[in-house]
Amino acid sequence: MKLNDLVAVSGMSGIFRLAANRNNGLIIEDLDSGKRRFASSRKHQFTPLASIAIFTYDDSTELKTVLRNMMNQMEENPVVKTSESSKGLHEYFRKILPEYDEDKVHTSDIKKLIKWFNFLNERKMIDMIDEEEETTDEDVKEETVEEKADETKAKKADEKA
Repeated sequence: MKLNDLVAVSGMSGIFRLAANRNNGLIIEDLDSGKRRFASSRKHQFTPLASIAIFTYDDSTELKTVLRNMMNQMEENPVVKTSESSKGLHEYFRKILPEYDEDKVHTSDIKKLIKWFNFLNERKMIDMIDEEEETTDEDVKEETVEEKADETKAKKADEKA
């Protein structure tokens, strides 16, 4: 899940991809249409999704972890509607993240999180692989070539010595 490229913009519904950064705002891209537009920093606030965390009693939990929990539990704990009662929303979220701080995490935060989850899930943008864990075959091949080159250099150095 590449949350680094995604931003929430105040006053605009949905989530956008950051296309470019300007002195006086951002150029954002709509995920559905791919259309780009300028959003002024005078009028909007920008929140990168990668910087969002949910308060827990100990510390906080990253948004990507919460989204993965929601995805993993979707069959046995289906996502509730945002029109659900406050009590129902908190009961649902307690199953997703049992250690969340109920005093700091408000009902509106849970509603927004559910909207974001539904938005990203509809677009198949929630994957279960950590960005740090991702390794492609090309990365493995490059490492192998570099390792062989290092081994060859080491052998030549040993032969000279």
